[in-house]
Amino acid sequence: MSVDLTVVVPAYNEERRLAPTLAAIRKYLDDGYAGHTDGADRPRWELIVVDDGSTDGTLDIAADAEAADSRVRLIHSGRNRGKGHALRLGVLASRGDRVLITDADLATPIQELECLDKALTDGHEAAIGSRAGADATIEAHQHRLRELLGRTGNFLIRTVAVPGVRDTQCGFKLFDGDRAREAFAASRLRGWGIDVEILQYFRRSGWPVAEVPVRWAHQEGSKVRPFDYVKVLAELTSLKARTVRPVDLLVVALFLSMAVTLYSGRLIDPGDRYLPSSLQDQNQWEWFFAVTADNVRHLHNPLFTTLQNQPDGVNLMANTVMLGLSVPLAPVTWLFGPAVALNAAMTLGLAATGVAWYWLIRKRLVRHRGAAAVGAALAAFAPPMISHAHAHPNFMVLFMIPPIIDRALRLCEGDGSRVVRDGVVLGLFTTYQIFLGEEPLLLAAMGMLLFAAAYGLVRRDVARDAIRPLARGLGVAVAVTVPLVAFPLYWQFFGPQSYASVLHGDNSGNSPLALLSFAERSLAGSEETANALAQNPTEQNAFYGWPLIALAFAIVVRFWERAVVKALAFTAVAAALLSLGPKFRIPLTDIVLPGPWAPLAHAPLFESVIESRVAMVCAPVLGMLLALALARLLDAGRPMTAARYAGVAAVALALLPIVPAPLRAVEREQPPAFIADGTWRRYLGEGESLVPVPLPDPAGAQALHWQTTAGLGFSLPGGYFNGPWGPDRIGIYGASPRNTSNLLRDVRDSGRAPRLTDAWREAAREDLAYWKAGVLVLAPQPHDAALRETVEQLLGRPGKWVDGVWIWDLHRGS
Repeated sequence: MSVDLTVVVPAYNEERRLAPTLAAIRKYLDDGYAGHTDGADRPRWELIVVDDGSTDGTLDIAADAEAADSRVRLIHSGRNRGKGHALRLGVLASRGDRVLITDADLATPIQELECLDKALTDGHEAAIGSRAGADATIEAHQHRLRELLGRTGNFLIRTVAVPGVRDTQCGFKLFDGDRAREAFAASRLRGWGIDVEILQYFRRSGWPVAEVPVRWAHQEGSKVRPFDYVKVLAELTSLKARTVRPVDLLVVALFLSMAVTLYSGRLIDPGDRYLPSSLQDQNQWEWFFAVTADNVRHLHNPLFTTLQNQPDGVNLMANTVMLGLSVPLAPVTWLFGPAVALNAAMTLGLAATGVAWYWLIRKRLVRHRGAAAVGAALAAFAPPMISHAHAHPNFMVLFMIPPIIDRALRLCEGDGSRVVRDGVVLGLFTTYQIFLGEEPLLLAAMGMLLFAAAYGLVRRDVARDAIRPLARGLGVAVAVTVPLVAFPLYWQFFGPQSYASVLHGDNSGNSPLALLSFAERSLAGSEETANALAQNPTEQNAFYGWPLIALAFAIVVRFWERAVVKALAFTAVAAALLSLGPKFRIPLTDIVLPGPWAPLAHAPLFESVIESRVAMVCAPVLGMLLALALARLLDAGRPMTAARYAGVAAVALALLPIVPAPLRAVEREQPPAFIADGTWRRYLGEGESLVPVPLPDPAGAQALHWQTTAGLGFSLPGGYFNGPWGPDRIGIYGASPRNTSNLLRDVRDSGRAPRLTDAWREAAREDLAYWKAGVLVLAPQPHDAALRETVEQLLGRPGKWVDGVWIWDLHRGS
C-alpha cells in the first residue's frame, strides 16, 4: 500500500526519549497532519524507527510501538554504524510520497512539518528545517561555548560544502519520496556528514531545496557534540577523496614523471648543476629564494633588501621573488639550500600546473579523462612553458590560473546563493597569484577577456544572464583582494627602489614564423633556427610548430558550430596577433606593418610586458581544442572507424615534433675558496660590501652564487634585478651604472685595459666609498689579466693572491 508520508526516526540508545517521541508523532499524524486519507478516513502515513545497534532498551520500546500500531515499522541494525547508515536504511525502506527525517529528541517539534510541507507543495523537492535566520525560534539555547563551536562548525561546513544553506545539520528535513530514495541510495557516508552529502546530491541534480525557519529547543542528552562538526568535515573530505579514480592518480603520476624527466639533469646534486640556457637567471632565482628565506628566518622586511645593489638596495616586491612559493619553501631553503628549493618549486610546480589544467578541462569541457590529460599536457608542457622552465618559475608554475578561471565561470553561472562566496574565493585566489606572478595573471586576464568577449557575442543570451552576477562577484573579489595587496603593491610601485616601467627594447614581439617553427628543446627543434627567431632561449614564447597549428585549424573548422570552439579560436588568433608586438615584418619581405599591440605598448602595466609572451595564452587554448577533438574521437559510445583512427593519429603526429627534451645541465662553476671557506670574513667590517671584479650584472651574476654559498653573509654592489634608472625612474636590469662599474664591464667585454687618468682614479674612490667597499675580489675568468691591470691602475697598488682569487684590501690602502 502506498502512503503519503513516511517519518524516519534514527535511534541509538534513546530509551529515555523514544517512547514520548513516537507517541507525539503518532498523535500529530492522526489528529493534525493535513495529509490525504484512505477509505478508512485515516491519514496514510508510516513511521519507521531505525535502531542503530542500541545497547539499552531502545530496541524493546520500538518493538512495542510496532506491535501496537501496524503503521510503525522497526528496522534493527546489529551494531552501531552511525546516523548516516541508519538514515539510509530507513529512507530506502520507505514508501511515502514524501519522507520526513526527524531526530529522536524532537528538538524541532513535529508540528513544524506543516511549514516544510508547504515548501514542497510550492514546488521544492526538499525542505530543511533551519535554526538560522530572524524567523527561526530558539526556545532553549545550548551552553554558549557549545553553541559557538556548533555555529563555527556549521559555518565551515556550509562554506566548504553547501554554500547558500545556513543550517545544514538541523535534523528535521522533508523530501520528495522518490528523490530521497535516489539520493540516499547513492550516498556513502555513515556518520553525521550524510546530511551534507544528500544536500550536495540535490544541488548537483538541480532539484530545488528550501530552507525553512522552524522552532527549535536544545534537548539535554543530545547525541550531537560540537566537535562532531569536525567529523563531518573529515567525512566529506574522505568522500571527496573517494571520487578520485585510479586513472586520475595515473595522470598525476604522468605529469610528475614528465616534470622530473625535464629536470633530470639537475635532480642529483642540483647545487652543483647549472642550466646553461637559463643564462644568469638560475643564479638570480636561487638568490631570490635564499634572501626570502633569510628574511623569514630573521623577521626582516620580505619586500626589500640591501644584499644586492649596496647601498641603495632592491625592491623585492618589484622583482619576481614569488613570495607565494619562496616563503612556504623557506624551511627547504634553510635545510637544503636555495638550489634544492628552486628545483623543488619548479619540478613540483610544473606537475601541479598540469594537474590543475587537467582538473579544469575535465570539469568544464570534456568528461573523457584521456582527452583531458592530453589537453592539459599541452597546456602545461607546451614549447613556451619549456622555454621558461629553464629559470622562469613565475611563467611555468601556473597552478592557480585554472582555479581562477573556474571561479570566474562559476560567477557567470549566476547562482545567487554562491556569488558572494565565489567572489571571496576568487579574491583570495587572485591575491595568492599576485604573490606568484603578476605578469602571468595579467596575461591570463587578457586571455579570459578575449574568450568572454567572443563567447558573449556568440551566445548573447548567456552573456545577458551572466553579466550581473559576474559584475557583483568581481566587485566582491576586488573588495577582498585590494586590502590584502594594497601595501605590497604600494611598496612595489612607490616604495624604495621602485620604478615606472621596464625597458625591453623597441620591439619584443614574435616573428610570424616563430608561431610555425619548433623550439630549441622540442624533438624537432633546432637551436640555430629558434635563436634566430627569439630573444634568447628563455624567451621562445611561441614555437608551436606548423603541424599543431594546422591540426587546430582543422579542429576549429570541424567543430565550428559549437560556441566554445568559436570563442577558443578567437582567443588563440587574437593572442597570436597581439604577440607580434607594436610592429612586425612580413616574413621573406621588407614590409613592416603596425601590430595590434601598438595601442597597448605604452599603457600602464602593459608597457612592462614582453609582448611575445602573449603567445603563451595559446597553450591552454590549443590544449582545450585538442581535448574537445580527442573526446569526440575516443567516445566509447561510438564504434571506432578508420576516420577516427586517422584523427587520433593526426593528433599524435602534431604533438610528436614538440615533445620536450630534458633540459641540458652542466657542471657548475664553483665559488672560489676565498668565498666557500669563509676567508672573506677577515676582510669585511660591519656594513661593508664585497666588490666582485667586475661588478655582478645581468650578463655575469655568478657573484650571487658566491653570496648564497656564503649564507648571505656580505652585501654586494651592483647585481641582477630590476631597479630604477635616471630621474624618470625607468626600470632597467641591474644597478644604475657608475663610472667604475661601466669601466670594469667594458674591460671584461673587450679584454683590453685602457690607460687611466687621475679623473678615473678619483671616480673610483667616490664609487668605492659609495658602495661602502671593504675588499675587491677578482676570480679567475676570461680577460682577468686585463681586469687585474685595470684595478691596479685605479688603486695604485698590486693585488694579493688569497685562496684562489686576487684581492685588494681597502683597509690597507686607498
